[in-house]
Amino acid sequence: MKLVDHFQHGLDAPICLTWELTYACNLACTHCLSSSGRRDPRELSTEECKRVIDELQRMQVFYVNIGGGEPTVRSDFWELLEYAIDHQVGVKFSTNGVRISQERARQLAAMDYVDIQVSLDGATPEVNDAVRGPGSFDTAWRAMENLAEAGFTGFKISVVMTRHNVDQLDQFKRIADHFDAQLRITRLRPSGRGADVWDELHPTQEQQRQLYEWLLGNGENVLTGDSFFHLNALGSAPLPGLNLCGAGRVVCLIDPIGDVYACPFAIHDEFLAGNVRGPGGFTEVWRTSALFEQLRQPQTGGACTSCSAYDSCRGGCMAAKFFTGLPLDGPDPECVKGNAEQALELAGAGAAPKPDKDHSRRTAPRRRSAVPVSIGWGPPDDRIPDRACDTSPLAGFSLPEPRRT
Repeated sequence: MKLVDHFQHGLDAPICLTWELTYACNLACTHCLSSSGRRDPRELSTEECKRVIDELQRMQVFYVNIGGGEPTVRSDFWELLEYAIDHQVGVKFSTNGVRISQERARQLAAMDYVDIQVSLDGATPEVNDAVRGPGSFDTAWRAMENLAEAGFTGFKISVVMTRHNVDQLDQFKRIADHFDAQLRITRLRPSGRGADVWDELHPTQEQQRQLYEWLLGNGENVLTGDSFFHLNALGSAPLPGLNLCGAGRVVCLIDPIGDVYACPFAIHDEFLAGNVRGPGGFTEVWRTSALFEQLRQPQTGGACTSCSAYDSCRGGCMAAKFFTGLPLDGPDPECVKGNAEQALELAGAGAAPKPDKDHSRRTAPRRRSAVPVSIGWGPPDDRIPDRACDTSPLAGFSLPEPRRT
């Protein structure tokens, strides 16, 4: 049996578990898949988080991807990080770098079984800050400097590919080499606030081929996960990674309040499998959820099975199809064979389900223009938060001047 055939029926424990610790974030990236910004007052407590980690240890989950929001703004983040490592659960966490100080970088460099992904969506401030907010490039750069100076080699530089940064792939690789880091590129999904900017940000068909050819020529040491298996239809040489939607089979997501979703890119009630606060905890959700059992059944592939490239791309990304109004057994909206064009036209305007979770800060509503970085809420009498989740996660926290040259 091929490995992919084994995976499609699900495993006793997820290979790749994503855990969004908080929706609080100092940024308001236009393409944020979880529409982060405000902290949810129902967040799992420190003790509840530790109980989840205990479960993961018993399930023999090798490592967990921790994200947000910005996970490091949780006051107990460092405590939870150390607890996970002490309980044989490795941690890879994503950060915009806002709290990776020199001291924290030295602490991280001395720890085992910890990896870091610094988010950078442009190789220049102009491109990056247009989607992540003014000043975010310098914040990420300073964090990478601190990690490199502390001797933390091999950390990841995580890039969401857009039509504005595909031409910067060589520059991203040079930045990674400069810091003795590893480049990791991921696909833009129309999830969360990403649904608002999908049409204007997702790579064109020409850029999809450009990306595929660049990966064939330069991707030996570039991580992609399962982001671009839909590109395999472009040629006979497959890209590395799992060419299968792993939702509910080998991957899932735990959100800040303990809800478990089939896919990190599909935070929507349609893909809600249960909650870790329920009887049996996360283990019960993973092993007995009706949704997961359904996803682990053989899939028909729909019209895509008649395509010669089906074995290479398996119909593409479930989340991308769902949030563009396409049937889950239909073609990927970025199908490189062009099969989605007619399907999108038939679906019609307004057919796509709207993301039903939004934690954007009220002072930074969902919009298509770039959103500035916000540290605190401005002058004291500018606005008084009226709910716990409106409180700035970084109130009173100031950034030093960047040392980038």
